[in-house]
Amino acid sequence: MVKAFRVHEHGGPEVLRWEEVEIEEPGQGEIRMRNTAIGVNFLDVYMRKGVYPTPLPFTPGTRTSTAKTITVRNQFDQTAHLTRVVLCCSAGVESVGVVTAVGPEVTGIVVGDVVGLAGSPMVTGRTYAEEQIIPAAVAIPIPDWMDHKVAASVLVKGITARILVRQAFKVEAGQTVLVHAAAGGVGSLVCQWASALGATVIGAVSSRAKAEQAAANGCHHVVVYTEEEEDFVARVRDGITAGCGVDVVYDAVGKDTSRGSIACLANRGCLVAFGEASGAPEPFVLGELQPRSLSVTCPALPGYTGTREALLESAAEVFAGLASGVLRAHVGGVYPLAEAPRAHADLEGRRTSGSIVLVPGE
Repeated sequence: MVKAFRVHEHGGPEVLRWEEVEIEEPGQGEIRMRNTAIGVNFLDVYMRKGVYPTPLPFTPGTRTSTAKTITVRNQFDQTAHLTRVVLCCSAGVESVGVVTAVGPEVTGIVVGDVVGLAGSPMVTGRTYAEEQIIPAAVAIPIPDWMDHKVAASVLVKGITARILVRQAFKVEAGQTVLVHAAAGGVGSLVCQWASALGATVIGAVSSRAKAEQAAANGCHHVVVYTEEEEDFVARVRDGITAGCGVDVVYDAVGKDTSRGSIACLANRGCLVAFGEASGAPEPFVLGELQPRSLSVTCPALPGYTGTREALLESAAEVFAGLASGVLRAHVGGVYPLAEAPRAHADLEGRRTSGSIVLVPGE
């Protein structure tokens, strides 16, 4: 038996229950790993709250597929329902640990290896637990020089950042980018990466305290968009860019910022929407994008890391960025695994910056 968090009903952080669960021996093509550090992501919160329907009970980190329908309207007021498959837990699975057992037909991995898990669509493990079983095909070898907490803080977030700046919208020197939540786990890495690529980076944050962290992440300009501070649209479009707008907006906030993000775009600009921290964006008229030839994309890890080759290539580029100093991990909080509810409350309350990590046994 091992200890793990289980969710028996959707709700606030208090529905996370610390329980004993059974763990099996690894089957064919599987490994068992003892978690040493676990990354916390907003998708874990979405699952706990029931934003992405998940059969109950479940352990955060357990893969579940569901479909989500997004409604948009065109300029003729015709409604379209776009259904996408959401792997509820795939982007929320992030952990590092030591291999304790290897199942039949597993090659290249032995007991004692340090491996990581980074939001694979094939995963069936449970990260909010002392130990878990995962397919060997999704295990990422962790370099010897990397601290386990740092690795757990950048696997999903670093690979996501790579997708955002290198694939979903390829950032180039001379471009101007706007990054929401610029002091957060993914936002910090996006700012660093885009700045290293030669872009002018505008970071938007929710407090003056986070503005300093955003500047340290490579932001050339920082906007504080709390209601008592600044109107980020006016500051970005009319002020910083002198009416020109930005080439791309990376938006993980959702409802509170999506309209403003579109308003900030330059002609042929792109909104990269990859999160809904404030809720799902309201439906919009597709014709609104046409006058300025704008585009919107919604990238997710499964679409870019669906093969082992793609997963390892993404991880290798993140590790290389950390080794060279282009990327700098910011572990903003370390919590004992048993205090995961407190970590969730702090994350939702915007009381964290950078990445937060859970550590079993502390």
